[in-house]
Amino acid sequence: MKRPRIVITGIGGLCGLGTDAPAIWDAMRAGRPAIGPLTNGELHDLKIRIGAEIKQLPEHGIERKQLVSMDRFSLLAVIAAKEAMRQSGLVVDEKNTHRVGSIVGVGVCGWDAIEENYRAILLEGKNRAGIFTVPKVMPGAAAGQVSMSLGLRGPVFGVTSACSSSNHAFATAMDQLLLGRADAIVAGGTDAPLVWGVIKGWEALRVVAPDTCRPFSADRQGLVLGEGAGMVVLETYEHATARGATILAELAGTGMSGDASDIVAPTVEGPTAAMRACLADAGLAPEEVDYINAHGTGTKANDQIETAAIRRVFGAHADKLSVSSTKSMHAHCLGASGALEMIACVNAVREGIVPPTANYREADADCDLDVTPNVARKRDVRVAISNGFAFGGTNAVVAVKAV
Repeated sequence: MKRPRIVITGIGGLCGLGTDAPAIWDAMRAGRPAIGPLTNGELHDLKIRIGAEIKQLPEHGIERKQLVSMDRFSLLAVIAAKEAMRQSGLVVDEKNTHRVGSIVGVGVCGWDAIEENYRAILLEGKNRAGIFTVPKVMPGAAAGQVSMSLGLRGPVFGVTSACSSSNHAFATAMDQLLLGRADAIVAGGTDAPLVWGVIKGWEALRVVAPDTCRPFSADRQGLVLGEGAGMVVLETYEHATARGATILAELAGTGMSGDASDIVAPTVEGPTAAMRACLADAGLAPEEVDYINAHGTGTKANDQIETAAIRRVFGAHADKLSVSSTKSMHAHCLGASGALEMIACVNAVREGIVPPTANYREADADCDLDVTPNVARKRDVRVAISNGFAFGGTNAVVAVKAV
């Protein structure tokens, strides 16, 4: 028996590139990076002074009663989710509230609240934490806040797997729909890591670039951190068509794997297995894929290993693929990255445009794919896949098809 199709009917997002999904796509298509000096937070003694931050949040209409219980990562998720729901045209009421859910991937958690409380107690001598510290901090808060903002009473929970969290959220949401536990799910990812404690930790890893992110370029020096959120409305095809929804694209399949090797060092085998599993789940031959939105962090090891994995999976077809890393523009937004990259994949199949890898300067023999350097390219994109590979060896890949 043929399984139900899962489709995307709404998409929303905000990051350094823009405060809604169309603005993000416009910047991606133009190859316009958002990476620059950090200005919004207290940097204290940080050596890292660059990132991709949202300079000003858009008007969001969220009531103060809810705002006081939200950390920034939850707020970003709610703003993106509301945009996605508006585009989808899905109305939630008493008839369907228990059939619509929210699954949100998060790489870290509510670090604004953690930072505020540690400084208040340890440095300023205060004797108690803020009353909303626990609900602000918990990784599942974003999913809960989205459900409260939109009135969703179906499956609601958080997913966390570091930098592949968004793709794991999409995969989990797809599973819930295929199992019949919901008719629609608002799914995606969010993170707001541009706070002192998180950046200080990344400093210690010595994988952050001093100037900008140059994925696949021979002179790349590492990743750059960013903040943001991306959300999509996923529905069964039958549910979407029954209500006359505009279908943006199809979520054709997902694939997951574990490296079972090292907490930070990636392997070739894990990403290879995840991509193969995704193609098998989607019923796609390698030759049917036109575009890969690469994990492409800009570190020496990641880009070289991802290139090798792509060549293993796609063979001779690897030289016909368009590949790009949009992290060169929106930076590495941790748990939000895959959801922002979903915006790139959906629009690539809808418009036949591959967004570029910005900041590219020098060819690298170990990264010898067509990485779409600096300038977007027009081409037919019937199928795009998006790679998410994370610390802990947690890999998740999703495939998007034109409809």
